[in-house]
Amino acid sequence: MLTTTQMTRKLETVFERRQANVLAEVITIAYSDLVKTGDFNELKEIVRELAEAQKRTDQSMGELAEAQKHTDQSMGELAEAQKRTEARVDALGQSVGELTEAQKRTEARVDALGQSVGELTEAQKRTEARVEDLTGSIRSLTEEVRLLTIETRSLTGGLHDTRSEVGGLSRSMSYALENEAYRALPAFLKARHGLELTERLVRVEVGGEEINFFGRGRRDSQQVLVIGETKLRLDERRATGRGAEQILEILARKAAAVQHEHPGETIVPLLVTHFARPGFLKEAEERGVIVVQSFEW
Repeated sequence: MLTTTQMTRKLETVFERRQANVLAEVITIAYSDLVKTGDFNELKEIVRELAEAQKRTDQSMGELAEAQKHTDQSMGELAEAQKRTEARVDALGQSVGELTEAQKRTEARVDALGQSVGELTEAQKRTEARVEDLTGSIRSLTEEVRLLTIETRSLTGGLHDTRSEVGGLSRSMSYALENEAYRALPAFLKARHGLELTERLVRVEVGGEEINFFGRGRRDSQQVLVIGETKLRLDERRATGRGAEQILEILARKAAAVQHEHPGETIVPLLVTHFARPGFLKEAEERGVIVVQSFEW
């Protein structure tokens, strides 16, 4: 029979050391008590079952070890996922921080905009107040213009009346000058210009033209027709510088009308006035027009 130590060594090839020691001790005690063959067979069956249980235990331990590997791998993957999650959380935290800063800047801009809107509102109020003041001023000005228009119309009416009166006075003075000229011209023309009237001067209309002075005469044994106009004042500076030219053109037009009615006749143009400026006298002389001033007769 094997010793307990030898038996333990053999059993360690199958069982753990502690289990092998227990089995070796049990077998040794069994032999020592001279167990029966049936008991020994039962003991062998127990040992076999223990061996099977040990195998199943080893298999379970292997499966457990494999599961542990998978668990460790899963834990590693979980750890990596955790790291990625933490990184994302950190990035998200940074983004949240940036968003917070952006929000602060936005709020600051909104505050500034609110202040600007407030200032704009105040400016708008001041503008509206100015517009109201300006509107009041315009209304006052409109009323003043309305009153001024009324006064202007009244003044225009008065001026029209004044012009009518002045025109009437001017015509009266012209008629008075003409009446005086009718009496004074015959002697004056003969003495000053050697022109003797053979017919009395009269007012006539020839070819649609009104002739203030119309009469026949003789100068240097030549028969002539005297035609003339009356102007209270002859001034080359009047009517924007064309006064003299306009008066002389009117006289020339009337002379042409008389010439048309009396072809072949010699026309002597005449202007009678109270006063003529030197410039006008010179231009009239150049055109062959006799100018007689009332103070001369």
